[in-house]
Amino acid sequence: MDNAEEVQVLGVEGIALPPMTIRLPEGMHAIEVSLDETERTEAVARLVRDIYPRGEESLWEAMSAVYSATAQEMSSAGVSFFGIGLYDIGDGGVAHCSLTVAVFESGETDQDVVAQGIFAIHSPDPLRDVTWLDLPCGPAVSLISFRKLIVDGEYTKSGNDEELTMGQIQVHVPFSTGPYTVVITLDTASLAQWDEFTHAIAGIVGSLEFPVSPAQSGQLG
Repeated sequence: MDNAEEVQVLGVEGIALPPMTIRLPEGMHAIEVSLDETERTEAVARLVRDIYPRGEESLWEAMSAVYSATAQEMSSAGVSFFGIGLYDIGDGGVAHCSLTVAVFESGETDQDVVAQGIFAIHSPDPLRDVTWLDLPCGPAVSLISFRKLIVDGEYTKSGNDEELTMGQIQVHVPFSTGPYTVVITLDTASLAQWDEFTHAIAGIVGSLEFPVSPAQSGQLG
């Protein structure tokens, strides 16, 4: 998971968002949901083929329809893109995670003020491990939590209902260039690889940058 892919430039439909870039780890198949409908459809088709390289046209078409609908819903909810991470863990096993990046208006341009507010809101929650972070791009707050789900026996190898534990790492990062906050969320049920996923998201948030656009440079000057 250490080798990173090219930097992704993110945006959110309907928001004049300042520039933001992020680097994704190898094995993360992502789609920018803020693309226009035609571009998004093409991106989903590529995503599905990446995830299911040995699939057939019927599978690709079915999964493309599912992911296209999901991307549309996420776009309207402020999500910039979502990704699916698939990693070979040997003996035919695969570790799986999902990643979403969403941006919300915070109404405040001071990064410290926003981060302190996020930390104060979530710190009392006994079900979350809340930590202050000092990233290269500024202050941030991470939230780690676990929850148990019941998987219907129809979808398990045993045929019986089984309990599944999901882990989530969520990092809130205020923009340094505008009144926005980006929320990066990684979910996984592959808890045996938890340390590796923790390392992966640390690399993701550590790569986050808020470049100053030419217009902003002029304003600052």
